[in-house]
Amino acid sequence: MIAKLSVLPCRGGESFLRQLFEPLGYTVKAQGHVLDEKFPDWGDSRYFTVELHHTITLSDLLSHLYVLIPVLDDDKHYWVNEEEIEKLLRHGEGWLSQHPAREQITRRYLKRQHRLTRTALAQLAEEDNPDPDSVEETHAEEEAAVEKPISLNQQRMNAVIAALKQSNARRVIDLGCGQGNLLKILLNDVFFEQITGVDVSYRSLEIAQERLDRLRLPRNQWERLQLIQSALTYQDKRFHGYDAATVIEVIEHLDLPRLGAFERVLFEFARPKTVIVTTPNIEYNVKFVNLPAGKLRHKDHRFEWRRSQFQTWANKITERFSYNVQFQPIGEEDPELGSPTQMAIFVIK
Repeated sequence: MIAKLSVLPCRGGESFLRQLFEPLGYTVKAQGHVLDEKFPDWGDSRYFTVELHHTITLSDLLSHLYVLIPVLDDDKHYWVNEEEIEKLLRHGEGWLSQHPAREQITRRYLKRQHRLTRTALAQLAEEDNPDPDSVEETHAEEEAAVEKPISLNQQRMNAVIAALKQSNARRVIDLGCGQGNLLKILLNDVFFEQITGVDVSYRSLEIAQERLDRLRLPRNQWERLQLIQSALTYQDKRFHGYDAATVIEVIEHLDLPRLGAFERVLFEFARPKTVIVTTPNIEYNVKFVNLPAGKLRHKDHRFEWRRSQFQTWANKITERFSYNVQFQPIGEEDPELGSPTQMAIFVIK
C-alpha cells in the first residue's frame, strides 16, 4: 500500500518524520518545501510531501495517521481533556505501547499537558502487559514441561550450534534470547568471538545474567558478551554488524500483523549473513501426551505452523530480501507428522 500526503506539517523535520513511521515498518519518501520559491533565502518551510510504503491493512494505516499527523503538527486546534487519552489508546492499540518514541508521541498528542501525559503513559504500560516477566516465566516453564520427555531443547541447541559453526559465524546475536539458554552454550565455546542477547523482557535478561554469572570463565572472556533490552519489531542500530542472528522459538510469540515489521528489522535492516529460525511444528503436537488436544505448546504462542506454512513463509522471505534458505528437522521425525521442531537456515545471496 502507498499513502501519499501532499502537504504534511512536520515540526522536527524529516528525521523526526522517519523516527515516527520507520519503526512501524514503513518506507518513507519525503520532499521538503521552501517557504517561498521566489525568495529561497527565506529557507525551508516545515511542510513536506510524503509517501508511505508498507504492506499493511487500511485500518492500521488510518490508526497510525490518526495519531501521528497531529504529533507531527505538534498542535491541536481544540480543547484537549481526558477524552483524548481514550482516543489515543484506542487508535494506538497494538503498536503504540512498544513504539520507541511512545513518550514523545504521547506528550505531543496531548499538547504537552503533563497530567494527561503521565496518565496515558501509565495506561500504555499496563496495556502492554500488567506483569509480562512473571507471565513469560510461567509460560516458558509450561512449554519446557511439554517438550522435556524428548529432550527437545537440548537437541534444538545442538542443531543451532552446528549450523552456526558450519556457516563460520563468529559474531552472533540471539534475538529473543529469553533466559539465556543459547547464550550459555555460546559463551562456553571460544569459537564464538562476539555474543549478544536481545530480549524485550528486562526480567528475562536479569535471569540470563544471573545464570551466566555462575559460569567460571576467565575475566577476558566476559568481554565477548553483551545483553540488550529491545523490542524485535523496531529498528535498532545495535542489531547491525553480526555474522549470524538466531531466532529460536520466537516468531510464534509475535502477532501475525507484526511479523512483517520483524522481518524488515531482521532481513532488510540488520541483514546478517546467516539467519537461523526455529519454530514448533504444530503437526507433531498430537504426539505430546501431556498437551491437551487442540492446544498450542505455550500459552503466549500466537500461532504454530504446519511444515508447509513455515516453508511458504521462509520462501517469501528469500524472494523479498535476497536470501537462500534450507530446511532442517530437529528431533525424532515421524514419517507422517515430521519433526517436533522445524528450522530454517537463511544465507544471504
